[in-house]
Amino acid sequence: MVNSSFDPTDAERLESLKAAILGGLSLALTYCAIALLHSLLLPTPPPAFSLLDVPANITLLIKVAIAFLSGFLFGVTYRYAIRDDQNPQLKAGVVLAFGLVRGLAVIEGQPDITDTFWVWGILVIESLIEFAIAGFTLDWAIQRLWVKPFTSN
Repeated sequence: MVNSSFDPTDAERLESLKAAILGGLSLALTYCAIALLHSLLLPTPPPAFSLLDVPANITLLIKVAIAFLSGFLFGVTYRYAIRDDQNPQLKAGVVLAFGLVRGLAVIEGQPDITDTFWVWGILVIESLIEFAIAGFTLDWAIQRLWVKPFTSN
């Protein structure tokens, strides 16, 4: 027999799912905006900027999906990490951790990072901006109680 009573952990899971979807959408939209800026500002980018090209095929969809997944995981983690605390260093730390991991992961796979060092810096900064916007979006939603903060008992 299935117990039909509502489990409090179901409410927490739902709030985490809402935070995850909001984080994913926020990061994916910010990624798209930055990619659009790249295509408008650099119609013929220098060779070192080839990593920042906006592909017009399935590659763009894959990159947006990866951005959504990164934001999805960020949303869940951010909600649990900040809880109902108003500590700005904690919030900034979560944004910094995710931003650096995403931004620096691109560099790790490159054979020669010294030739295009400034491009890597731009990628890391853009990643930090993406997660900062996702964090602000989640804070905004939490303030309006669209997403309830995680409270520790």
